[in-house]
Order: sequence, then C-alpha cells, then structure tokens
Amino acid sequence: MAGETTGVEIVDAALAGEAAPFAERLVADQVASKLASQDATLWGPEAESEASIRLSWTTLHKSSRPLIGEIEALRTELRSEGVDRVVLAGMGGSSLAPEVITGTDGVPLTVLDTTDPGQVADALAGDLERTVIVVSSKSGGTVETDSHRRIFAKAFTDAGIDASRRIVVVTDPGSPFAELSEKEGYRKVFLADPNVGGRYSALTAFGLVPSGLAGADVARLLDQAASVADTLAADTADNPAVKLAAAWAAAHEKGAEKVVIADTGSGIKGFADWAEQLIAESTGKQGTGLLPVAVEGPDAPGFADAKDDATPVAVGPAQGAAKISVTGSLGAQFLLWEFATALVGRLLGINPFDQPDVEAAKKAARSLLDNPDKLKGGEEPSTVDGAVEVFGSEGVATDGKLADILRAFFDSTPETGYIAVQAYLDRLDDASTSILRGEIAKRTGRQTTFGWGPRFLHSTGQYHKGGHQNGVFLQITGAVEQDLDVPDRPYTLGVLQHAQALGDGQVLAEHGRPVLRLHLTDRAAGLAELVRAVQEAGE
Repeated sequence: MAGETTGVEIVDAALAGEAAPFAERLVADQVASKLASQDATLWGPEAESEASIRLSWTTLHKSSRPLIGEIEALRTELRSEGVDRVVLAGMGGSSLAPEVITGTDGVPLTVLDTTDPGQVADALAGDLERTVIVVSSKSGGTVETDSHRRIFAKAFTDAGIDASRRIVVVTDPGSPFAELSEKEGYRKVFLADPNVGGRYSALTAFGLVPSGLAGADVARLLDQAASVADTLAADTADNPAVKLAAAWAAAHEKGAEKVVIADTGSGIKGFADWAEQLIAESTGKQGTGLLPVAVEGPDAPGFADAKDDATPVAVGPAQGAAKISVTGSLGAQFLLWEFATALVGRLLGINPFDQPDVEAAKKAARSLLDNPDKLKGGEEPSTVDGAVEVFGSEGVATDGKLADILRAFFDSTPETGYIAVQAYLDRLDDASTSILRGEIAKRTGRQTTFGWGPRFLHSTGQYHKGGHQNGVFLQITGAVEQDLDVPDRPYTLGVLQHAQALGDGQVLAEHGRPVLRLHLTDRAAGLAELVRAVQEAGE
C-alpha cells in the first residue's frame, strides 16, 4: 500500500503558525499520553462518566489479537462447507470500517446498510447456498439491522437452508442480541469490547470479523495500528495526532468549520466515508463542531475551490489546494484519526464520545411507523414537475418549475453554510445520484455533502442537528417498484425507508432548518430531470 510512513504535514504556512499554540497546549497538558492511558477526565466533569466507558479503542491493536485466530478458524470452516460469500448487515460504525478494510484489500463484501427494498432484494438474489450473513449491532435493536436479519433468516429457511448455521453475530456482551443469538443457536457470536463506541470500533470485532471472514488481512491491520501507537501517545508537537487536532482547531477558530477530505493516491478505498462519521458524530454538538465533506478527488468542487470556511485535507500526498496531508497505512490511519478526533474534542470543549441528537430522528421514524396514517396523510405535493414531486418544510418555496425551486432553495443557504444532499435510494442501482454533490457545489459555491439514507443518520445525522446550524437539506426519495416484507413486523422495508426520510426531515424542520424533499415517481427519469434542473438552477 502507498504511504506506509505515517505522518501529518500542515502544508499551509499560515495554518501551521496558527496551529502551533493549540499543539503547545495539548503537549503542556500531556493530553496524548493521558488519552493513551485512558484518562476519562480530559473532556471535563460532564463528559467523564461517558468517557470512562469509551476509551478501550486506544489499545485495540493489542486487545483484539485473540480475534485473529477465531476469525480464521470460522472462515476455514465456512469455506470447507462451500460458504464463501459474506453479507454484512450493520449500520454506522458496524459497516463503514469493514467496507473500507475489504475495499482496500480488494476482497468482496456485500454491505447492507440500507432500507431500500431494491438494494436488499439484490443482496438476497445472490447465491444463498454460498452465503453467510454477519449481523452486527451493539444491542440488536437497530431497526435496519434487525430487519435484515429477519429477512435473511426467512430466505435461508425458504431455500431449505438451516438459517442458524448461516448467521454470525457481532454484539456487546450481555446485550439483548447476545441473548437472542444464544436462544436461536446462531453459528457463532463474537462479543466486542463494550467500552468502545461505534465510530471508534474499526479495530474491534465490529470491524475485524466481517472483514476477516471476507478474506481481508486483519492481522496486518492490527500490526499497522501497533506501529504508530507509541508515536500517537507521545506528548510532542511532532505527534501526528497532535498536529492534526491542532490544525483542525486553529482552522475552526478562524471560521473553517468544514473539513474537506479527498484521496490523493493513498491506496485506501473509501476512507473519507469512515472519517465522516468519526468526525461529524464526535464533534457536531452544542452548536459547534467540524463538518466533514467527502469529495471525489483533489480536483473536485469544494476542495479545489475551498473558501475560508473549509480546510482541504489530503489522504495521501499533498496535492492541489490541500492545506493538510495525512499519510499512512490503513490501520495506522484508523488510530491516528481517532486520536486526533478525541484531541480536537478537548480543544473544542465538547465530549467526543456521546451523540445526543442521533436518537431524535429514530424516535420520529418510530412514531410514524406506529401511526401509518401519518405516513399517508399530508402527502400531497406542492408541485409536480415531470417525474418529480416537490415537498417543503415551512418557509421553503415549492411553487414553479423545479429549476426555480432549486435556485431559491440553494440561495437560502447562509454564506458560510452548507447544502446536504440526502438520497433515500438504492446506492448501487441509483449510484449516479451521487453526481449531484459535485454539480451543486460547482454551481452554488457552497460546501455540499452527500449521504445515502438512512446510513448517514448513523453518521453525519448528529452534526446536522447538533453542529453549526447553517445547513439546508435536500432530501431525495423514490418510488418503490417491488417492496419487501419484514417478517413479524407490521411494516415493509419501503414503508420503513419512507418513515426514516420523513422523520429526519421533521426533526430538521423543528430545528429551524430548511428541508426540500423531491420524490422521484420514476427513479431513472426523475433523476435525469433533477440533474438538468440543478444545472439550470446554476446558470
């Protein structure tokens, strides 16, 4: 892999100078070494109780070693039975790290972090005779993951396959899911370290089990993390985590509250998607924080033309507009970014281990599921333009042509605000939707994020409600051609997906944020019309 030496270079001289006092403060207070020794007092008295049960990630490069043999033994068993296709059902930290690990190692893993019926149906259409599903959830109560488990268990049974032999579980010790798994007799239950939060769990069983079963070299990953552990624990200004945290904090103080992340040849696949959750969910609270913006490359809008409200960060060698460059192997980068995020939490004066605003959207979605009439009522669009139905929160203009509606909506973005595109669609079949990020950023000059729903709810969703309140939110939903029942539940996947979009939109509107929802009555035609309207809106 490229970039085996781990390091952080602050390329921008002005930023390096501004970061120096922040680094000096971290060094003087011995924050890095205290973090490495799991000192829960670093973020103040209010954060101490949470921090005291969230710091085991600092030593996972040692404590996760016993997993390697267990994973390899199970993989060998499964292969001997002809089972070599691995599906992962997990959300947030349970899916983002395995996707990066397997993508970087070039081994296949089917990741289910969606409620889109089409995407789940595609995963079901794979060869079930060769399939094992890893169901990852700290408690087992995550609605998406529980739905996937139920759907796959029924599919295995209907195909004459013993479902219990094809379900592997990753959960916390003593969780309701651990009890259920024992009762159901699932193939194997891996118990993760309970003193690690989801977004810091890349090197726990949540990251390693699905990746290792798929064929990734997880032992090497732990070796890579171990190789930088002592460096990251050092109270020196040269500590890469200290440098990165200090640069982020200095930039934030000057108004650069966004961190734009582009890969510049690191050899790592999809790292920004993992870093996005780590940074957004850890720092986006109490009206402050860093908004990560994952972009397509160093030439992408938002990176190449970043303004004073954003800091372009290269994962790999410094290129183009990068103000910071972070290099290193994947395991080393996992640990480095985790350390830096915890350190910047101290500098920003927030608790980097809680997520106080994540539950709100889940509650709103549950409320809608419990009252299906609310899902059907009040659903008359304000405007229909071709295959696009238009809905808006209070104060959002929804009359006229789609291009005019979009122009007015984008114009409502504060000068240093951001536009969040949230696509509740199939991220494989509807993958081209992601081009909207660059198109909107290029035409508006505003930082623009893109998230697949509902996976971003377990990621940037915290920042949207808890971080800087200057975002506007473009939701995209789509007609469901063929829905999927969730066994023993009173809703289908399509209904759940719809409830999640409406629920999050409702919470954002309650926070006073503008929400524009565009429903594609025909996904392909509607998306083509939407792209044209975005281009016209920017003219």
